[in-house]
Amino acid sequence: MNRPNTVLIVARHLLFWLFNYALIAFGMELDWNGFISPFGSLAYAYAYGIFFNAVLFYAQVFWLVPKLYIQNKKLKFYVISFTIIIVISIIEAHFDSILQGIYKIYIEDAFVGSFIGNTAINLLYSIVGFYYIFKLEHKKSEKAKQKLLEETYKTELKYLKAQLNPHFLFNGINSVYHLIGKNDDLAKQTLLQFSGLLRYQLYESNAHILLEKELDYLLKYIKIEETRKGSDLQLNYDIKSEDSTLKIAPLLLIPFIENAFKHCSNHIDNTTNTIKIKIEEKGGELNLNVINSYDQINKNSAGGIGLINVQKRLSLLYPDTHQLKINKDNTNHSVELSINL
Repeated sequence: MNRPNTVLIVARHLLFWLFNYALIAFGMELDWNGFISPFGSLAYAYAYGIFFNAVLFYAQVFWLVPKLYIQNKKLKFYVISFTIIIVISIIEAHFDSILQGIYKIYIEDAFVGSFIGNTAINLLYSIVGFYYIFKLEHKKSEKAKQKLLEETYKTELKYLKAQLNPHFLFNGINSVYHLIGKNDDLAKQTLLQFSGLLRYQLYESNAHILLEKELDYLLKYIKIEETRKGSDLQLNYDIKSEDSTLKIAPLLLIPFIENAFKHCSNHIDNTTNTIKIKIEEKGGELNLNVINSYDQINKNSAGGIGLINVQKRLSLLYPDTHQLKINKDNTNHSVELSINL
């Protein structure tokens, strides 16, 4: 906690206790165990009364809740809390007896009455202190969880980049290499697309980015793979979006696309090697559908660690706003994903 915030919190607490004391001691005509404000006796009684209230409140805040209750020492917490309340109530009742003698206030069973009344008030302030610090600790815990989620997200993103980089480098360089001398214009175009992929991955994908940039990134990747695979693959893709202002976590969709190309079948009959990709955003909902054929002999490789990682990222980033279905049959592997952005 920084210094300005600490000063502000202390000032607020002081104002609360001062206002509390002024209101009860002078602002209201109360009769508490025979002490009343017109004769000044209530001002004296409430002076030590509010002191004990504050002691119980801050005992909860700085000691009992953080050191015992939150540390799961609940039995010890309750025993010490009630013991302190009883002891302070007895001391306060004794002070009341002395003050009643000074002001010649005679009440039958005055000590018992003071003890019961003071116990009730002291219990109330202890409960208030408990809920006050418990709420603060909860907020602190939520902030810590959020920070941990953010750090986890950054770690996952770095890991994903490290995982994708070798594939991009190998596929991109290999594609350009095979085009040089055969189709120099296409080689230049592919190299430009490959450069755009790397630039996006290295410099633009560090926070939530515009959906249109992510989709453009996917399109560049698909075109590079289309060039690399050539006639060996029957590829169909359709990518469109309505709202250009929507944002999405970067590199979230690429593992599904990469997985389809990586594990697509390689039959002699190229008409059976198929990949169908459809990505559409409509009304703030993004839908992705990817279907690829795969070889029966390699059917266990239709998925991969990339899909496991992206499932973790989806759970982390869009816990209640996404649906993911991954299915396999004898010849096809399919992914259906919907995200409310």
